[in-house]
Amino acid sequence: MSITTHPHTAGETIVTIRNMTKTFGPVTALRNVDVTVRRGQVLGLVGENGSGKSTVTSILSGMQKADSGTMTVLGRPWHPDTMQTALEGGVGMIVQENGTVPGITVAENLFLCDTDRFAAGKRGRGLINARAMRKAARKALDDIGADHIREDAVTATLDLQDRKLIEVARVWSRRPSVMVVDETTTALSQKGRDIIYDLMDRMALAGGAVVFISHDLDEIMAVCDALTVLRDGSIIRTFEKRQFDPDLIRQSMIGRRLVGDYYRSDRDGSASGAVVLKAEDVSVDGALDGVSLEARRGEIVGIGGLSQSGMHTLGKVLFGAVRPRTGTVTAHGEPIGSPADAMRHRIGYAAKDRDTESLCTPASIRENVAIAPAVADPDGLSSWGLMLPRREKRYTRDVIDSMQIKCIGPDQPVSQLSGGNKQKVVFGKWIGVGSDVLILDCPTRGIDVGVKQTMYRLLYKMKREGKTIIMISEELPELMGMSDRLLIMKSGRITAEFPRSESLTDAQIIGYMV
Repeated sequence: MSITTHPHTAGETIVTIRNMTKTFGPVTALRNVDVTVRRGQVLGLVGENGSGKSTVTSILSGMQKADSGTMTVLGRPWHPDTMQTALEGGVGMIVQENGTVPGITVAENLFLCDTDRFAAGKRGRGLINARAMRKAARKALDDIGADHIREDAVTATLDLQDRKLIEVARVWSRRPSVMVVDETTTALSQKGRDIIYDLMDRMALAGGAVVFISHDLDEIMAVCDALTVLRDGSIIRTFEKRQFDPDLIRQSMIGRRLVGDYYRSDRDGSASGAVVLKAEDVSVDGALDGVSLEARRGEIVGIGGLSQSGMHTLGKVLFGAVRPRTGTVTAHGEPIGSPADAMRHRIGYAAKDRDTESLCTPASIRENVAIAPAVADPDGLSSWGLMLPRREKRYTRDVIDSMQIKCIGPDQPVSQLSGGNKQKVVFGKWIGVGSDVLILDCPTRGIDVGVKQTMYRLLYKMKREGKTIIMISEELPELMGMSDRLLIMKSGRITAEFPRSESLTDAQIIGYMV
């Protein structure tokens, strides 16, 4: 990770936000928020999920309107109607979740709202010079260092990281004065993160500015010049670089000191329970090559590696969402051939790309949460094939309360929730139905430090209750901190296995990943 201090002139502002207020029904998302961003600055925004970080930046970038308050950009009043008009005016945002259209090419996604420049002649009658568009797309991808992405590829064939890099190239190609990066690095491997860090440096050193949102405190302290903390929709404090102190920042974020162990405190990685989930000689073309593993009752099995190692595909195979070319997956000795099979065997799955694979974001919290028992335990919520509304509402309310999901109510669309609260919906869906096995792919992506600690304690509690957890992650600290056994993957194969140990270090592991 590059660590850069960006020179800037004190008082030379590029963005001002004053007295910004925003409500969603009875929930106040922002309360008289003031933010100033200077030229040459990377300003970090941190806070718990639902603190208002993404709401501030979404208003700045034209995604939604504030209820009250004023904004200026480059000294002019700022009130963009859409993200495209904001980008054209000099503010570009890379959103936290998926921002591409799957069924079109990379080039078409890059210039989705800007095709006029490729009109085939003055009287093109809607025709596009596809060759010119592809050429411009190639240049935009090369400029950010994403030369491995083909401009003519259909976007749906790409993984989450490459789809995110398309969004980065789209924003960067317009050379905005201000770039907003909202939790983007959580979807990226180290190579993808290095691309983002490089662009942030280039933006700041050229006299522009970056507003950077991340829950990774080490990351945000390394790349930011200043850090503004929000809590419950209000600004709590702004730290300058010389004032960065991780304990003070965390305390400002959550309003209390984190006490107790962050991960598990025990060093006993033994698991004597019966084998619950088993994969034998599983292969998937281009992703997995003869992978075998066992997971026992009361065991947390960590799976780590680089983004392209095959571990994300392995999670889908274990849940029955991807059918292997060879090999088998069994639960309690019975074959798993589909997600419905997995759910009937009390197996839950949280995907890395939660918005498209684990949630139906236009639907309500209730509809998302109740789908699991409807398949896994239909008699629990239905009678004669019909859902019982009263049971469904009570069940959903119990999940909301137990997971402490910040929401207006059970019928609020999931799309309106913060990233961390979306993840709580995913967890709640599977925990509420009593899953015996949880396959968790990047489970703490986009979750703040306080909720992470709560999630880790919940997973450890489930382990002690005899549940089986498969934790797939690109974050070595959480894998080493939570796993009973840690499997490392590279090029579609398991290359090493490490038992839980106090002496285990990331230096011992990385050689088996790269």
